[in-house]
Amino acid sequence: MVGVLLLLAVAAGQPSPEALKLGRQLAETGTLATILPMVEQNETRELVAAHPELTSAEKERLRATANTVYEQGRERLMKAEAQAYATRLSIADLRAVVAFQSSPQGKRYRAAIPGVITDTMQQIGKMNFKDDVLAAYCKDTGKLCGK
Repeated sequence: MVGVLLLLAVAAGQPSPEALKLGRQLAETGTLATILPMVEQNETRELVAAHPELTSAEKERLRATANTVYEQGRERLMKAEAQAYATRLSIADLRAVVAFQSSPQGKRYRAAIPGVITDTMQQIGKMNFKDDVLAAYCKDTGKLCGK
């Protein structure tokens, strides 16, 4: 009897196939999916630039390897995000958000995200939460200065 109850409890926590499908649609049109290509591009460019000792052919192979690793990581992220959305949002909520993301307004919103992030980062400059906290703490207490 306890085994059946545990099985039912686990099953109850699993999202339905429809919720998973909607969660995946949402993940594929969400902010993470929108910014990942920008991150891959920047990280790959920095990685290749950090290795000037490579020949042009080797740099191209490094870019191809980076793309393969990116695609594998992206797939893992999309699956995990789909599961999280499917678990945390109702079917009605998922349908509504997916509908928005599929609308012309949702598409324009997603297209604006990389530029908004870039503009925001340019306006505020470099931020380092830990360093900022330590600087404020040092100013207030005279402790942990210079760490």
